[in-house]
Amino acid sequence: MPRRLIAYLDSVKSRDPAPRSRAEILLYPGVWSLAFHRIAHRLYRARLYFLARAVNHFSRFLTGNDIHPGARIGKRFFIDHGFTVIGETAEIGDDVTLYQNVTLGGTDPANGIAGKRHPTLEDGVIVGSGAQVLGPVRVGARARIGANAVVTRDVKEGATMVGIPARAMLVDVTAYQREFLPYGTPCTDSPDPEKQKLEQLQGEVEQLRKRLAELIAERGGAPDDDVSRVKERGRA
Repeated sequence: MPRRLIAYLDSVKSRDPAPRSRAEILLYPGVWSLAFHRIAHRLYRARLYFLARAVNHFSRFLTGNDIHPGARIGKRFFIDHGFTVIGETAEIGDDVTLYQNVTLGGTDPANGIAGKRHPTLEDGVIVGSGAQVLGPVRVGARARIGANAVVTRDVKEGATMVGIPARAMLVDVTAYQREFLPYGTPCTDSPDPEKQKLEQLQGEVEQLRKRLAELIAERGGAPDDDVSRVKERGRA
């Protein structure tokens, strides 16, 4: 095998422990999708749009992945499994990994505005299964998009995004320093930022209740009387 092909197959093997040999990886639909896209993209750049689309449609029929011929894709790109959609003006860097059912979608074409409509994924980005990255957003290098997340804003370098809409997630340093993170989601007990905020608010409410009880005790009043006074003031 040519050296470049061997290097590519080895990069896939490093991200997927399932295959027993390089020859097995050659059967992966994601590998065939990339090969067909290289051909379609060359035809697209030569302005042979119909032929580029024909290759694209054949690739989609064969692999289940729909990559527009105009999309720009870097080295060692890997789609694990299939049913992924990549738009015309999408730009993908080196060593990017997409899992099944990912969409790199564009903005509303009904507004008549041409130009950059699809996302840019920098080097080393991982996008988990079912995630949607929409519009001309930029996803920074080594960022991770968790499964089923919906990204509509720029993502900082090295960030891990989860949820709808996607938000940054605090990740344990041991997970963050790993070279590869399957499905873009750490399988650890990493704290959820929303849960942290809720716990913080609950703690503040408890502190306020204690302080209110102390003030009532200092004044020698009954709690029920003070509460009723506060309500009457609010009505006034």
